[in-house]
This record gives sequence, structure tokens and C-alpha cells, in this order.
Amino acid sequence: MKPLLLLARLIDALTERIGRIVIWLVLAATLISAGNALARYALGESSNAWLEIQWYLFGAIFLLAAGYTLKHNGHVRIDIFYNRFGPRGQVWIDLAGGLLFLLPMAILLVWFSWPMFHEAWATHEMSPDAGGLVRWPVKFLLPTGFALLALQGAAEVIKRIGVLTGHLDLPHETPEEAV
Repeated sequence: MKPLLLLARLIDALTERIGRIVIWLVLAATLISAGNALARYALGESSNAWLEIQWYLFGAIFLLAAGYTLKHNGHVRIDIFYNRFGPRGQVWIDLAGGLLFLLPMAILLVWFSWPMFHEAWATHEMSPDAGGLVRWPVKFLLPTGFALLALQGAAEVIKRIGVLTGHLDLPHETPEEAV
């Protein structure tokens, strides 16, 4: 169990690093959005490329931060059922949810989104809009984001098993504590 718990800690560290980087993408998206609005209204200039980079950053923020949100217990769950159980019951629900829903869904989405990215890469797919951007970077975010979510999901499953086997004492962090 110790090697698995070490793996979970390494995944947690990777997720934390990526999450901290993604936080800066929020600032970049905000500045680009403000600059684009200023150019459009003050100078009468507009660019599809600037609009698309905002969309790309928005997608990157949500896809790349999904694992970070999971690590910090920030995803929505049906608390009326979850909170009726004690800590051990909640660990069982988290374990079952991770194994039966989260991991299969994330792995399938990586599997299904990879060909879409690969085709965009191979064909040098471009936005159909005038002045638009190349599409493969945003399509690469799909398999990457879901792979990172699957990694963090695996870490969460390992930690829940660690709790159930007595190898780990897992405090349940609320989203407010993650900030």
C-alpha cells in the first residue's frame, strides 16, 4: 500500500502544480478580454483570433483545473445523501463513485477525444472564421484535461482505499478550506 500512497502523493503534487498554473490563465483570459473590448470599442478594431484565444483559455481553465477541483473536494455532489453517512460511509461512496463513474468516464473521454485532436493535428485544422486560430491546441485540451482528471481520480481512489485499510487518515476538506 505504501507505494500506492506515494504514487497518490506524487499525483496530488502534480495536480496542485497544474492548478496553481491554471489560476494564472484566469488573469490572462481577463486581460485579453479587457484588451479586446477596449480595442473594439475605443479603436473600432476587432479580431476573431483574440476572441478565440479567450475561448481557448476558458476551455483550458475548466479542463485543466478539473483534477485540482477534485483534489480540493470542489465538485458538486448530492449532499443530501452524502451527508447522511458518517466519514467511513462517505469514504465508501467516494470509492464507489471513483471506480464506477469517475474513472470510466474520464478514461472514455480521453479515448474518444484523442482521435479528434489527432485529426486536427494531422490536417492542420484552422478555425473557419476569418483570422481564426489553429484548432489542435484547444482540441488537445480535451484528452489532456480528462487524463489529468483520471490521474487525480486514481489518486483519490488510492487514498480512500488507504483510509479503509487503516493506512491513511483522510480528513474531508470542504471547498472553502481549499481556498
